[in-house]
Amino acid sequence: MSMAFLRDDAEGEMPRRHYGLPARDDPDYDRVCARALLEAARVDETQLAERATGYYWGEPCLRPHVEVIRLEAEAANDERLEQLARRFQRT
Repeated sequence: MSMAFLRDDAEGEMPRRHYGLPARDDPDYDRVCARALLEAARVDETQLAERATGYYWGEPCLRPHVEVIRLEAEAANDERLEQLARRFQRT
């Protein structure tokens, strides 16, 4: 394989976007993380959001927050966000 296709720094890659996460002891931390994971999935950056938030896709403690986001997405006719929220809840 050509060296042009290898990324030596891929393991240490940092999130490309700012997720706007509060401090971990903030009561809204989990809610914000749930939204960050869903929005990252929308742009194919799930792994980076997992690294930034400290939560993996499908984390059970985030499911109540994801359900609220799913209902909001449904009301706003945001089919993609609704789809991602449903996928998160099935994991």
